Amino acid sequence: MNRQAQAAVLFLVGAALLHAGFTNLYLRYVKAGLQPLLLLSGAVLIVTALATAWYEWRRARLQKARPEARGEARAEAHGEAEGHDEHAPEAEGHVHVHREPRISWFLVLPLFALILVAPPALGSYSAVRTGTAIQQPYGLLKLPDSNPLTIGLVDYASRAVYDHGRSLGTRQLKVTGFVALDKSGSPFLVRMALNCCAADAQPVKIALTGKVPPVLQPDTWLEITGTYSPRQTKDPINNRPIPYFQVTRATPVPTPKDPYDESWNQ
Repeated sequence: MNRQAQAAVLFLVGAALLHAGFTNLYLRYVKAGLQPLLLLSGAVLIVTALATAWYEWRRARLQKARPEARGEARAEAHGEAEGHDEHAPEAEGHVHVHREPRISWFLVLPLFALILVAPPALGSYSAVRTGTAIQQPYGLLKLPDSNPLTIGLVDYASRAVYDHGRSLGTRQLKVTGFVALDKSGSPFLVRMALNCCAADAQPVKIALTGKVPPVLQPDTWLEITGTYSPRQTKDPINNRPIPYFQVTRATPVPTPKDPYDESWNQ
């Protein structure tokens, strides 16, 4: 690829990053807090592409503005044409120019995949094959006094296991997540938690008890209303605790704008 083509690819990559950063697409790849860095990276790539294109245009213009250089080049070419042996090796003055391999343009395909095809968020398939990633928080913030209280799934799990529900009390709670079923068919509500990007996402699970819908489809998003339950079970994959949630109502909801939960590392 020549410099102009490289500048074009840089520009397209930068534009794709800006497109992902200004839409919800980037949330399928990285955490929301990285949006400013993503936008900055896209802007830097676009500026670099424009600078490269301008430099190449300026260099070509300067070369055309040197008639003496063109005259010398023609004289040299004429002299070589008269005395050049077509069978002489390249070491005697003939320079063979290699064209760039056209296969290098396939590097652009992942770029179009990024723009046109958004990968789905990790779901129940990953959740049932990975142990729960619940971890003890550094500290628990005071919860609002609202009743019912909307609380993140990771926050609920941490308070249920490590605070034994003291900060939750008996008030009504609302938690949102997607459904996952273990090998025995037992339902869990899950949210994938991440530190940086989707590549390091891990599931945090809560078990459901009470008025659980009789038929649940994996990957269905639910908003469950209920109360803290002191019951706990163990994840068979990594033997870490999974708290229960006493369900009084379960309502299907659309997939949220940000399907990942970042509260575990805040």
